[in-house]
Amino acid sequence: MESLLLLLELASWSGAAAQEAWIAALEGGKVLFFPKLAFELKEAELPMLTPAVLAEGSRNISLGADGALKGAAGDAATQAVVGGMIGRFREQSQQLIHSLLPQYAPHLRVAPTSFRPMQVETRSQSWRADDRRLHVDAFPSRPNRGERILRVFANVNPEGVPRTWRLGEPFEQVARHFLPRAKPYRPWQAKALNAVGVTKSLRSEYDHLMLQLHDAMKADAGYQQGAQQQVVPFPPGSVWICFSDQAAHAVQSGQYMLEQTLHLPVAKQYNPESSPLAILSRLTGRPLV
Repeated sequence: MESLLLLLELASWSGAAAQEAWIAALEGGKVLFFPKLAFELKEAELPMLTPAVLAEGSRNISLGADGALKGAAGDAATQAVVGGMIGRFREQSQQLIHSLLPQYAPHLRVAPTSFRPMQVETRSQSWRADDRRLHVDAFPSRPNRGERILRVFANVNPEGVPRTWRLGEPFEQVARHFLPRAKPYRPWQAKALNAVGVTKSLRSEYDHLMLQLHDAMKADAGYQQGAQQQVVPFPPGSVWICFSDQAAHAVQSGQYMLEQTLHLPVAKQYNPESSPLAILSRLTGRPLV
């Protein structure tokens, strides 16, 4: 299997001038890996690298676009330090994306930024929520009608422990494998889900199919074991970027990670025809939004 990782030797959050090969790799479902691009913590932030900063019942700590911090434990001073760390990561992530992918910059919508201090291996979750299983990202309650999910990750583990992922086969192969199993889209069901508040807006056929792929991948134990895949340990002091709605991935192990999500209208890609929406529309032979 062709490598699903593109290694880039950049060491500055200011990035570099966009290059066609990088853009094509990212929009083709590969992961851009920056082994020399560290997110530097301030001295006051180092004590925040502990699960104790996570509020009981929370999976991660998030900083909203409005500056609201959720999921953090501790007093006001502790929360201010955690919020400041996450906010700096947001700023640097946007700086990197704007430099590498300038065409995206005017069109990006910033989602909450998160800090994940828990150890992946010890989390207890249902199969559907278990990100240790290969999947492509899709949101059950937040239909996006093809909008892209661009994510920036940084491993800030202070003990030298990598964040280990598995990367799966290209999106079109995933779609060809699982689309025949997908339940048909029912407009009346989408309206009912929206009417009772299960979804925040009307679920399109695209959203329906993406959820079908997400769930079918995670539920298929044989696929999880037998599908072509590449194990990638992302070391501390490294950053990686991908479209998580396109790159099949699983988080195998690790602890202490920062993550920034950015949403991009599919029409604002350099090549919209490489998107999951375009691929699924082509495979089904009809418009899906």
